[in-house]
Amino acid sequence: QVQLVESGGGLVQAGDSLRLSCAASGGTFSGYIMGWFRQAPGKEREFVAAKTWSGGNTYYADSVKGRFTISGDNAKNAVYLQMNSLKPEDTADYYCAATRPYYSTKYSNPQDYKYWGQGTQVTVSS
Repeated sequence: QVQLVESGGGLVQAGDSLRLSCAASGGTFSGYIMGWFRQAPGKEREFVAAKTWSGGNTYYADSVKGRFTISGDNAKNAVYLQMNSLKPEDTADYYCAATRPYYSTKYSNPQDYKYWGQGTQVTVSS
């Protein structure tokens, strides 16, 4: 059974950086899409970033482009989200997600992801 475990969240000030980690286990992830999503209180879950497990394709939400970087370490079965220049509006629970893509899979659609972690909280104070 695929398991995703996030870590690295915390309380930081605006302008600071954090690196979130997602440890993946229980499957062979070659060919998967790995995504990061976030959900703020009272809001819907939204796409942050995604990457293909084996390739170099990366995708970002406009709101984080240029500040966040998604990367992976295949040897460690891990995916990371480096978050720089954090803003108060980045405050949310951050979730790692994974799915084997089909022709209709949209990397930005949370409904298209099969596996989810439990989330890690990020709070950015002004």
